Amino acid sequence: MDFNLSEEQRLLKESVDGLLTDVYAFDQRKKYLKEKGGWSRVVWSRFAQQGLLGLPFAEADGGFGGGGVETMILMEAFGRALVVEPYLATVVIGGGFLRHGGSNVQKAAHLPGIIDGSKTFGFAQLEKNSRYDLNDVTTFAKKSGDGWVIDGEKFVVLNGENADTLIVTVRTKGAQRDSSGIAVLLVPADARGISKKSYLTQDGLHAADVSFTSVEVARAAAIGDPENALPLVERVADDARAALCAEAVGLMDESLKATVDYMKTRKQFGVPIGSFQSLQHRAADMFVVLEQARSMSMYATMAADIDNAAERAKAVAAAKVQIGRSGKFIGQQSIQLHGGIGMTMAAKIGHYFKRLTMIEHTFGDADYHLRRVSETGVLA
Repeated sequence: MDFNLSEEQRLLKESVDGLLTDVYAFDQRKKYLKEKGGWSRVVWSRFAQQGLLGLPFAEADGGFGGGGVETMILMEAFGRALVVEPYLATVVIGGGFLRHGGSNVQKAAHLPGIIDGSKTFGFAQLEKNSRYDLNDVTTFAKKSGDGWVIDGEKFVVLNGENADTLIVTVRTKGAQRDSSGIAVLLVPADARGISKKSYLTQDGLHAADVSFTSVEVARAAAIGDPENALPLVERVADDARAALCAEAVGLMDESLKATVDYMKTRKQFGVPIGSFQSLQHRAADMFVVLEQARSMSMYATMAADIDNAAERAKAVAAAKVQIGRSGKFIGQQSIQLHGGIGMTMAAKIGHYFKRLTMIEHTFGDADYHLRRVSETGVLA
């Protein structure tokens, strides 16, 4: 298998790296976090102008026809720069539902706004006791005339505070953990009956708990089959997991570079601490673990395009296990090798570890996915 980037992919990488170098210094990021919702509309507009928001969409829908590799390149770069804009929630997840299951009418209504940067999305899936199980849904939608009426609560909705549209998993029939009877609805974020409680997450991003009280939407708001949408949810979740794996690789890569640079400049006993052989060995271990994570991220990227749901799930779960293990090891080693300064908000390294920790617990942690891998008999 050829792992070299094509000329177009290489140019994309150079273009994205150049843009982020220009707009995403650490001090600039601090300013973006203080803006409404915790991200910059100016930077989001730059992403749109450069075509990044239209990257994965078909040319027929106004996009650029990119695939998983292009998303991987982008997410790695976002990880290295600690990007806070809602690309995952809007393009990967929101756009993913539309790409994989949206009707032509739904695509025409929403994709242009995603691509030009005028519309953002939030994915309302997590519930109080559902943990990582996508089929555990109690938020209910009942038919009413020509539409649906939604009642329930969703938690930790990324970009939920500022999203223009919420993609909501609901139950239309059956019991709490049934695989059937699940629908995915497009809900205007300002619909009557929606209330939000916004807050900061550990990594400094914004999320919201969202309550739905007799929220009415049209029958056409359903993406795909309103009684059997779980396969669609699982498909998009695997896309998101692969994207998060790539982001984590970018975070780990930059963490290792920052740590090695610090070891070259921080002196103890009159010499750089990087001259101590034991610390060199720890940096070498970090490099090995990083490369293991990078290879599994590539594996997940390739697997995300597999139509066979079982085979795709096996590969993505195995990658998430390695990413979780590698992220924990590199994050902990980075903080320890930085010493006390690594625990301060002023040091960039701590922010990398916080983001890695949040990625670990998004769409399933290493323990959860290890169980999935063991159940299918695939080695992690």
